[in-house]
Amino acid sequence: MEKEKSKVFALLIDADNVSPKYMSAIIEEMTTKYGSLSYKRIYGDFTETRKKSWKEILQENSLTPIQQYENTVGKNSSDSALIIDAMDILYTGNVDGFCIVSSDSDFTRLASRLKESQMYVIVMGEEKTPRSIRMACDKFITLENLIESEDDDKKSGNGKKNNRKRQQVLEKKFILSLMTDIINDNDNNGRATHLGELGSKINARYPDFDTRDYGYSTLSKMIEESDGFVLEKKGTAYYVSITNTNSKGDVYALARNIIIKNGPEGMNISELSNQLHAALPSFSPKAYGYSQFQRFVSSIPGARLYAEDYGKRVVIEE
Repeated sequence: MEKEKSKVFALLIDADNVSPKYMSAIIEEMTTKYGSLSYKRIYGDFTETRKKSWKEILQENSLTPIQQYENTVGKNSSDSALIIDAMDILYTGNVDGFCIVSSDSDFTRLASRLKESQMYVIVMGEEKTPRSIRMACDKFITLENLIESEDDDKKSGNGKKNNRKRQQVLEKKFILSLMTDIINDNDNNGRATHLGELGSKINARYPDFDTRDYGYSTLSKMIEESDGFVLEKKGTAYYVSITNTNSKGDVYALARNIIIKNGPEGMNISELSNQLHAALPSFSPKAYGYSQFQRFVSSIPGARLYAEDYGKRVVIEE
């Protein structure tokens, strides 16, 4: 999502499922990239000993604490209070979107309901956050990403981020392939691909996509350092295109060699796809006129497909 200072958000924080260490970074992320915050509320039982560390954080960040006593063991009254307040704020019509800070999947339905009312919904949670709520919002942000770059700079001293492997992050080659498909679709319709459009389409399919998971501060940096793409400035806008597309004959030859090297029994086409993408990160069957990878494989000279328990197997038969 591009920076839009005009948008107004409600920031609602579940203190039972987030650490105080993230607060300053959360507010900075929201105000520098998304807009202003008209509500900044945090929910929890602040009489608990373990929440004493929140006191200074609340004052520093102008957060409004909503005290919720835990009257029943095993019941989280903070969740209910946050949900009720979110719906009350929704009906005031005073905001353009919500930022829910929690790693709790109990807010999945709330995120979906707010989206149904045309709200832009951001969820911030730790890496452990379940897939359900990640996909229910417009944008999911991993909290570790917000402070990791600062921590890494202190540790390494070289200003470079250590690229840690996230458990739920899509592989980079998959993202590059998705970028290629989007650009090819636009090319087929006679349209150039704007950088902002590319980012928006990726996030529309995968709300938890974040270039910081791959070691890049921005999408433009990721594109510049990935083979097969060109980032070009036209006026004040940036556009992305595909470059160095290999000829169909070259790709056929590469695919044939991969299959032959795998032995006379051939290989599963999903594994062939993995190896082709490893060799050609921006490879896409659409660049060669095929809507599906299986159809591309069928067109390889000498290739024959066989059904097996886990998809299709391809063998080169001369």
